[in-house]
Amino acid sequence: MNKIFYSLIATVAVTATSCSGTYDIKGTSDVSMLDGKMLYLKAYKNSDLKNIDSCDVVHGQFSFNGQLDSTKMVTLFLDDESLMPVVLEHGDISIKIDNGQQKVSGTPLNDKLSGFLEKYNQLDMQMEELGHKQSQAIMNGEDENVTNARLSQEAQNIAEREDKLITSFITENFDNVLGPGVFFMMTAGNKYPELSPWIEEIMSKATDKFKNDPYVRDYYRKAQDNQNIMNGMATPDQPAPPMPDAAPQDGAPTPNDLAQPAE
Repeated sequence: MNKIFYSLIATVAVTATSCSGTYDIKGTSDVSMLDGKMLYLKAYKNSDLKNIDSCDVVHGQFSFNGQLDSTKMVTLFLDDESLMPVVLEHGDISIKIDNGQQKVSGTPLNDKLSGFLEKYNQLDMQMEELGHKQSQAIMNGEDENVTNARLSQEAQNIAEREDKLITSFITENFDNVLGPGVFFMMTAGNKYPELSPWIEEIMSKATDKFKNDPYVRDYYRKAQDNQNIMNGMATPDQPAPPMPDAAPQDGAPTPNDLAQPAE
């Protein structure tokens, strides 16, 4: 599950129970190229990416505010480039953008999201560092097979920690926008819906509210269909039987051979 959030997500609009109010976002940036540019808050609605709000960056500062009928996850965009996820909720929200990171804080769900992203990105950086370790070890004359075996074990350990982090975070947030939102983030970049172990663990514990989220429900159904295709229990042109209690198999057919995600 080695993905970088900000490069692949255009966050799904996950809506919580209705709660009227307002949102107030104040942001700062020390990235000079943003000055004079327009920023947008966007979210998916009926499979279309819709503008929620927009503002100009003036002398490194920007702000959004408006009425809020429900809590939802949106994405901050610069033109068509996604910058970061934001929970649009009642309260005073702070966004900071610099050359090293983006951070949102100030309200309960945004604070939780930022804490999760910080931990995830630390693990992701450790995974990226393995490539540098490999090059350095070979330059130092280490045996390539020994090096690769050692780094492969390190990669597996990091991947397991990522899976545990994601699983526990989604499980803790089944019934608010963070659960479905992070599930979307971690699966939206897949070529086709797949049943990885962490997804099966989450779905085995999931509440009805989480299971009935439109994106989660559609992804999980198609992931089950795809698993049956890979197991030879169905073909792309035939309905698949119920998902058996079996672990996902290694390898995958091409996307054309499988059920595709919802548009």
